[in-house]
Amino acid sequence: MTTTELIRGACPHDCPDTCATITEVRDGRAVAFYADKAHPYTQGWLCAKVRPYLERVYSPDRLLHPLRRVGPKGAGQWERISWDEALATIADRWRGIIAEHGAAAIQPYSYSGTLGLIQMGVCDARLWNRMGAGGLDRTICCSAAHVAVAATIGARHGPDPADVLRSRLVIIWGNNPASSGPHFMPLLRQAQKAGAYVVVIDPRRTTTARSADEHIQPRPATDAALALGIMQVIFAEGLHDEPWLEAHSQGWRELRERAAQYPPERVAQITGVPAETIVGLARRYATTKPALLKFADGMQRHANGGQAVRALCCLPALVGQYGVPGGGLAYSTSGYVRWDAEALGHARECPPTPRAVNMNRIGAALLGEVDGPPIMSLFVYGANPVASAPNAGLIVRGLMRDDLFTVVHEQFMSDTARYADIVLPATTQLEHADLHGAYGHRNLQYNQPAIAPLGECRSNWDTMRSLAAAMGYAEPWLQQSAEEVIQELLAATAPASPYLEGVSFERLREQGTVPLHFSDEDYTPFAGGRFPTPSGRVELRCPAMTAHGVDPLPDHVPAAELEEDDRSALSPQPPALTLISAASHHFVSSSFGNQPSLRAKEGAPFVEINPEDAAARGIAHGDTVRVESARGWCRLRAVVTADVPPGVAVAPKGQWASLSPDGRNVNWTTPDTIADLGGGSSFHSNRVRVSPA
Repeated sequence: MTTTELIRGACPHDCPDTCATITEVRDGRAVAFYADKAHPYTQGWLCAKVRPYLERVYSPDRLLHPLRRVGPKGAGQWERISWDEALATIADRWRGIIAEHGAAAIQPYSYSGTLGLIQMGVCDARLWNRMGAGGLDRTICCSAAHVAVAATIGARHGPDPADVLRSRLVIIWGNNPASSGPHFMPLLRQAQKAGAYVVVIDPRRTTTARSADEHIQPRPATDAALALGIMQVIFAEGLHDEPWLEAHSQGWRELRERAAQYPPERVAQITGVPAETIVGLARRYATTKPALLKFADGMQRHANGGQAVRALCCLPALVGQYGVPGGGLAYSTSGYVRWDAEALGHARECPPTPRAVNMNRIGAALLGEVDGPPIMSLFVYGANPVASAPNAGLIVRGLMRDDLFTVVHEQFMSDTARYADIVLPATTQLEHADLHGAYGHRNLQYNQPAIAPLGECRSNWDTMRSLAAAMGYAEPWLQQSAEEVIQELLAATAPASPYLEGVSFERLREQGTVPLHFSDEDYTPFAGGRFPTPSGRVELRCPAMTAHGVDPLPDHVPAAELEEDDRSALSPQPPALTLISAASHHFVSSSFGNQPSLRAKEGAPFVEINPEDAAARGIAHGDTVRVESARGWCRLRAVVTADVPPGVAVAPKGQWASLSPDGRNVNWTTPDTIADLGGGSSFHSNRVRVSPA
């Protein structure tokens, strides 16, 4: 009689929900995949992206064996080789590069193809530390916000998402959780039915905005100005909580002076939001308690994104909402557990990292924009930069270098893998062990392997172990199993982390999901006005910002590319549009961008354009249009809709260039300039010309 095993797991994809899953396994094959009803946040349902996960696992397009390029780069000509041959080839090339150029010439590139502690965190550190390889500033997603949040309030300590049920006002700023964090939506609707007033601030009329009580549409990259305008009204009308500010903040008087420079009339000119709307929102925010401000990373992917986040972090302080159940700031819960860095990467036993490349500039780096030796080998895993990184045309030029030795570890022949010299087959989440935190809730989750790896697939960590052995590295911490690494990290981190009280590997393996430990005193973030900043207060004026080259006070500094184009508006052509490459509903960045069922639901690559802008350019709904920036172009299908305001276009990210009619995607247009804080990305500070193709 055949028995069915139920295996607990966790969704590894870059989403705040980090859902708990169950895989049914029969005779070694996964036959069903669904949500864990017992998980406090997943609540028994999965998003549209992950529900058909078994299609991904058993796709006929899976890479199952190592491959070696036998034709020109990018031509798709391969021969199957063994793992032994692949590892020997890689190790021989790397030893030669190290001998001639030094280990800095070997460049890893990875990001959030998995968010696992082992398959991402440990893999991003141990082998590369031991080798002394080039470092990577992994700044493509959220680094500007991370620096801004840490500088202002000290840590990414978000509330339990269910706390929104206590809120009377919810402001969702630059966030579309209906597509990029859907398990928040039932809680939001429940809060709304109970009387909470919901405001969405977003240039685009998103799915989330459609169900809001009020939708405010500022121009892209003007968020700091809007926030400062709200502050100006609050200060001018005496609606700020002065006793709270005196007791728990630093620099509020200086911030009041800065905000005075942003009266509603000026802010209306900058943002396009009517002055009366700004005044009304400020009064509502200052007089409704509890009030929750929720934002995500899209609004900080501008050249001025860090200062915009600084401004948002100041708002709850002005009205004394930090430390209030149902109030405060909901950005990320990822800062509660900080894994012991030495246990993670063993850096003290290794050579120093010789240099670091900003991942937003990987194309330029491959073409020579580096200190020291040129990049001679690129190793890509958990990422697909040709599809997901900015200025993709420049990346392709770099990958086409004859002298560049590229290895890609992947589940599918991705846009990036097409340019590799060696392609290694990777496991899916059902085929390896890992530990997952979350940035949208406050639980840890163990992912137990459900099935044996298909074909000759190996996990990121098993591949790193194999490469370490091929290079002759004998350190035992390069050969631990994933389970041993998890136990080491828990043992090293728990003594310094009260949030790990009661968490053990045995409990994780048995229960699957284990909540972080919170006392009554610290359940609500920043209760009692306690902040883990140098001053112990909210740093509205943050002296540390000087070291980053920005004003210690939040300010609105226009994004240069957007301003330069505005100043040249006398052209006989229609003016350029600001293009936002927002999250797709059915893809997670480029993950799932090749899955037929999800591609069918997402539809052909498209760009949304306002009817007014479409008419001025002779564009009709459904037309093929050429979208062009200073960096490159692509062809997209026009969706003419009032969901975007005049002057703005939206082309969702995630489509694979290799599956698009013109072999390109929207990232052939996006800028690789660096944001004001944290080396962050500026995808959305993108001025494009849109014309009939």
